[in-house]
Amino acid sequence: AKTGQEKIQVEFNSEPNKEEREKYSFFSYGTVFVEVHVDVFGQVRVKRAIGVYDMGRMINPLLARSQIIGGMLFGFGTALMEATIPDEKTGRIVNPNLAEYHVAVHADTPTFDIDFINQPDPHMPELGARGIGEIGIVGAPAAVANAIFNATGKRVRDLPITPDKLI
Repeated sequence: AKTGQEKIQVEFNSEPNKEEREKYSFFSYGTVFVEVHVDVFGQVRVKRAIGVYDMGRMINPLLARSQIIGGMLFGFGTALMEATIPDEKTGRIVNPNLAEYHVAVHADTPTFDIDFINQPDPHMPELGARGIGEIGIVGAPAAVANAIFNATGKRVRDLPITPDKLI
């Protein structure tokens, strides 16, 4: 009304095409190796973990290392103990709290050897840093499963890998 027009019409499409999206996509990379001990009862312990990550420039290496260790430990919990159990009749979760839902704790922490490529990404803004959020988690369950296969000869593809699946 203040412009003297009855209405203003605007057409806009916010969805970029594939080429435009790929110009601005970025990814962090990493690799994880673990050493496990499997006892005669099928109990698995991660003894040593090695991770190497490329997330561009490390702005704070100490915090980055802590973030990766936390993510890897979360991934080990996913691989070995974390399971949401639904009631077959009602569909309700029967382990809705930390009393019944098992997660990795300090006693489950292996020896960690973490390293970073630490090269600024020329395609990112001034700092050259990329995402560090969940990259520590993603490789850990697969590394544990492969280490268990190497130790036992049993390939388990259903997480968590519990003793009943190994005996």
